Amino acid sequence: MLTEFDVIERFFTRSHLTRHTPGITLGVGDDCALLNPALGYQLAISTDMLVAGRHFFADTDPRGLGHKALAVNLSDLAAMGATPRAFTLALALPEAHAQWLAPFSEGLFALADEYDCALIGGDTTAGPLNLCLTVFGEVKHGRALTRAAACVGDDIWVSGRLGDARLALGVLRQEWALASDDWPAVQRALEWPQPRIQLGQALTDLAHAALDLSDGLAGDLMHLVKRSKVNAVVEVEQLPRSAILKKQPLAIQQHCTLSGGDDYELCFTAPPNARAAITALEKNLGLPLTRIGTITPFDPSQAPIIWRTANHAPLLTPLRGFDHFAPHAP
Repeated sequence: MLTEFDVIERFFTRSHLTRHTPGITLGVGDDCALLNPALGYQLAISTDMLVAGRHFFADTDPRGLGHKALAVNLSDLAAMGATPRAFTLALALPEAHAQWLAPFSEGLFALADEYDCALIGGDTTAGPLNLCLTVFGEVKHGRALTRAAACVGDDIWVSGRLGDARLALGVLRQEWALASDDWPAVQRALEWPQPRIQLGQALTDLAHAALDLSDGLAGDLMHLVKRSKVNAVVEVEQLPRSAILKKQPLAIQQHCTLSGGDDYELCFTAPPNARAAITALEKNLGLPLTRIGTITPFDPSQAPIIWRTANHAPLLTPLRGFDHFAPHAP
């Protein structure tokens, strides 16, 4: 069995890389890390916790889990238009085994290296499997995208495609079936989400408001309209879906795209005169960007979000996002 300091030294100490990361004076190995934000920039900080049995199955591939643990945090930086700089890791393990820690750290650091994001500290302890990461990024002063800046008349956009991660979760829960040839693609959507860092950085010049879709479009977009004190209309048929999800009954498609979580795409609002620039950005990034609705004036007599179907009738099915305190497993 490995000791706490064996775990840190063998799998999570990379001080030789930290010294060459911009803005980091001191990383792993002391009581605190030391960061120096660049002149004219603000620190963007976010924390996410992944708990076995709540956010992932305990037998999830550790390499993919290492990737996802960091990816979901980097997605928050992407939503603000920030550049990743560093992260901390607090890790509780039922047992410290190299067979699990080696692939976990490999998945974690492969993504960290992709974005030059250095591990600068954290904590390890025995306990139920629990991963808690805090990320630090930089964004030009006053340029961060927030949830509170949507303007009446803005288009609502989403990146990528929605619903495949929830489709995969439904298969694992035996809620529905999927052809074996389709499973690898939706499994990857669930276990290997891609943070949209480059998109977020580009949107600081184009978008008004943004957030990442971690708990489902219905729940997350509600946060944006409430913070911005506006209403919204969403065209349900415009929601981008994969060919795999389109094979499913319409009710499953709508559930996965509207209420399913774990997409980690960006939802953002931008003025209509930005459409050409956003289309060009879509081509430059090779990432689908889909206009799905409009920001409308606040009207307390109306639903905050009207989900409109192809015949312009409102969707009557109650919608909600993922609730971390709801009594269900991952």
